[in-house]
Amino acid sequence: MANHKSAEKRARQTERRTAVNTSRKARIRTFVRKVEEAIASGDKAAAEAAMRVAESELARGASKGTLHRNTVSRKTSRLAARVKAVGATV
Repeated sequence: MANHKSAEKRARQTERRTAVNTSRKARIRTFVRKVEEAIASGDKAAAEAAMRVAESELARGASKGTLHRNTVSRKTSRLAARVKAVGATV
């Protein structure tokens, strides 16, 4: 438990930031899941549209410091590769 005024303020700020970051991560996961569902259905147009939105959300997460930029880059790259492969003959 915080014993100093500054430590109490820090604790309050941490609570708020944690709530914001949790919400932001959940939002990112939702958009990534929509891309994965479109990939699974085999609909390339829907997958590409969902990818654009998900990429934007991931970038926002990186810029706000919720996710590390390398993590975002890796996830974006892997999703893009999977979207590109949709509908391609193997």
